[in-house]
Amino acid sequence: MFNNKQRKRIKGYIDLIRPFTLLAPIIVSSCIMIASFFQNNASEDLFTLFWSAIIPASFSLAILNGASNALNQATDINVDRISKPYRPIVRGDISLKEAKIVSIVLYVIAFLLSFAINFTFVIIVLLIAVFTISYSLPPRLKDKLFLNQIWIAIPRGLFGILASWSVFGSPLEKLPLTIGFIALTFLIGGSITKDIIDSEADKKSGTHTLINTYGLKKAALMALPFMIFPFLYIPMLIQLGLLASYLWVLSFLAIPAYFVFHMMLRDKKSSRTLENTSSWSLMYFTYFLFAFGFSLLTIIDSVFI
Repeated sequence: MFNNKQRKRIKGYIDLIRPFTLLAPIIVSSCIMIASFFQNNASEDLFTLFWSAIIPASFSLAILNGASNALNQATDINVDRISKPYRPIVRGDISLKEAKIVSIVLYVIAFLLSFAINFTFVIIVLLIAVFTISYSLPPRLKDKLFLNQIWIAIPRGLFGILASWSVFGSPLEKLPLTIGFIALTFLIGGSITKDIIDSEADKKSGTHTLINTYGLKKAALMALPFMIFPFLYIPMLIQLGLLASYLWVLSFLAIPAYFVFHMMLRDKKSSRTLENTSSWSLMYFTYFLFAFGFSLLTIIDSVFI
């Protein structure tokens, strides 16, 4: 049906948005939305809302992530020529102009989808877009040491949680805010895993990361508290009344968070399938577990207790 050139272009567009990374906003946001539904005692049928609210909202956030992935590749072509020559723009499967157009179109689609939810969701989606665009475009926060870690964690952690919760509840309640800040803190530390493979290339292009500034071992030690303490502090957050007692189980996520740190020290090469290191994959998996565990525990508490 398609000739070889057409297949390469189609694969190029798919690789541009990096489908694996879109699982995070889909899985995490869907879990948080379902938890919000049960916590806020929504009166409508969940199955109906799944199609009318949860799917469009989660796809809006996933498409937003795809837009930022495309923009990041369009602005990081010099880095990718060194560390990731298999990416579609470097390979020549799609042009730089096409990548920018794809990014713009995806941002617009994500924004239009957000209008199907509610005004609060629209505002948070807009904020996420501002953070992801300013991360890649001048003044290019990606190049700024320390700030780049925070700048990527805010939209993917805090704002992602708050946007998802806002589908059925208020994002300014203490529960979503606390869960959002746990995610934010974890991702400030965990997101350095994406910089391992690009360390030398980033340095040559003027991007200052913890890894190419302090070395892998010291950077991993700096990131470790951000990854494990958010989970270890959950019992204290329960005592302060910021979280319900049934969420104490999430403290055990400090264990896989520690293994992210342990694997970072040994990561030397990336997987061509996932386009990054094993510590990066485990970091994402830990984040999935956090969202799924929070949702499951909230549902159990709302329905059976």
